[in-house]
Amino acid sequence: MALTAVVVLGLVLAACGDRDGTTGVATSGGGPAEMTDATLVLDFLPNGVHAGIYRALASGYYEENNLDLKIVQPTSTADTLKLIVAGKAEFGIAEGIDVAKQIAEGRDAKGIMALLERPAGGLITLAKSDIGDPGQLEGKTVGITGVPSDLAVLETVVSGAGGEPDSIDVVTIGFNGVQSLANEKVDAFTGFVPADGVQVEQRGERIRAFPLDEWGGPSYPGLVVFSTQERIEAEPALMQSFVSATMRGYEDTFDDPKRSVEALVEANPGMDTELAEATLEAYMPLFEGDAPAYGLFVEEDISALSRFMVENELASSGIDPSRYGTNEFVAGRR
Repeated sequence: MALTAVVVLGLVLAACGDRDGTTGVATSGGGPAEMTDATLVLDFLPNGVHAGIYRALASGYYEENNLDLKIVQPTSTADTLKLIVAGKAEFGIAEGIDVAKQIAEGRDAKGIMALLERPAGGLITLAKSDIGDPGQLEGKTVGITGVPSDLAVLETVVSGAGGEPDSIDVVTIGFNGVQSLANEKVDAFTGFVPADGVQVEQRGERIRAFPLDEWGGPSYPGLVVFSTQERIEAEPALMQSFVSATMRGYEDTFDDPKRSVEALVEANPGMDTELAEATLEAYMPLFEGDAPAYGLFVEEDISALSRFMVENELASSGIDPSRYGTNEFVAGRR
């Protein structure tokens, strides 16, 4: 599966490299005047959180907006960020902290819509354990992937419960949290609760989860669709086309999740339908959060994320909300 993703990614991006970057004059609906090729690089393997995108694709919403969209999987999470900033693809999806780090480090990334209004990250343990709150992880073993933000999540959640993070035995386990917890190699691990937590439960184990924004952390866009400032300014019709179609796909998903899962599974043969349905259901509360409307960047949330990153040494200085993302295309959709 990974090899296929690499081959497809290479072929699609090679084709994208031949584009002249023009999108024509915007239509009255806000999209390009002519059919335009574009590539979306996912944040990870397709799963329930992407159901709205595949629903929009199956419903022809991108085509209606003159957008011939190709969806590819990254070979790693970091690749998504690199490909977009390097101009090898038009759109990418990444975790909100990762986008903020790119901006803080002086790169050109900028969000065009919030795919999730709340963070998906947190700590996951087994319900049968004696860990009733994160503070009880003192003296326990917690697995992290090795991404710098994992330590910030761990320390914030444990401190938020009145615990002492320094007393925890932290081990780097990569992306093997589900297996490590099931095999009792760790007492808990950092991960995406709606994805990793659901996988644990699909193995027959009930979980207890401690989401970041419920245990002292900020509420911020958990997944962000982004491009670059340069492309956003040069091709606003392309941005509008993508956002409008994607929003329709997620609105349909909120109304009829089952049909969106069907579109997701049909586009990704071999996907476990039951797992996709369970994952989408777990993500549902995070799509809209407390935002006034789905897809918007909330200034207070971005400011809270900025403070969190500075306090945890993930960024040397704060990020202005207007630099982080624009609401122009969400607000301007038709």
